[in-house]
Amino acid sequence: MRRRARLTAVICTLFLTTGAARAASVAVEVEGIEPGGLISVALCQDGLTEADCRTGQQAEPRAAAQRFVFPNVPPGFYAALAYQDTNGNGRLDRTGLGLPLEPYGFSGESVRSARPDFARARFTVREPAASVRVRLSRALPRR
Repeated sequence: MRRRARLTAVICTLFLTTGAARAASVAVEVEGIEPGGLISVALCQDGLTEADCRTGQQAEPRAAAQRFVFPNVPPGFYAALAYQDTNGNGRLDRTGLGLPLEPYGFSGESVRSARPDFARARFTVREPAASVRVRLSRALPRR
């Protein structure tokens, strides 16, 4: 019985001194913004599919660079993605081969020669804050 009480006391002490992981604020600085359309920014966890990117924001462009802040993000691995909907149709337009026709970008390495990869784009969120940059660019010249 004493052993169990000691173990409980040790666990309570560890919990109180280390504390539980808290949510952080994540700032995404989007660069390379063109005039017009909406900027869409998302935080993705575990992958880059639509299902993995559940937290997002949109705003009209105010400058060539713009900051988006996501409050209360739980600690973990994330990637940021952004695109600019220049024609206002509510989506990232693509060619028949799947190449984006509008400006887009990801956090992490800006390798454009291959399909975007979560491992290259990921960053770690820890309390109290994280900050990443996303550079928008076009896969193809503007039509």
